[in-house]
Amino acid sequence: MIQAPELPLWGALIVALLLLLGAAITLIGSIGLLRLRSFQQRMHAPTLGSTLGTGSILLGSMICFSLLQSRLAIHEILVALFLTLTTPVGFMLLARAALFRSRERAGAIPDQPPRQGETKRVE
Repeated sequence: MIQAPELPLWGALIVALLLLLGAAITLIGSIGLLRLRSFQQRMHAPTLGSTLGTGSILLGSMICFSLLQSRLAIHEILVALFLTLTTPVGFMLLARAALFRSRERAGAIPDQPPRQGETKRVE
């Protein structure tokens, strides 16, 4: 059953605007992922899209369910909390791995054993 007809007009407009805003921000982050060149640049766009876009969508969902149930819907706060904690950690680990790999390729990490088929460099 669809409960949207029970939403007041002002609430439906606010929820619709927040959902459209969140979808637009997420789309812009996805386009940035496709258009940017280096890995470090590509990491930035989806981070903003996932944080701001998801936040707007969750805020719209929170307003919608709070108006429908006549009480504060707080389960979206838990979703936002988990996304806020896990998304930056995942991107930070990916960035560190990329930085380590680029330094290794540039020869900035001298204590690494030579790879199979390579000779050890003398510095």
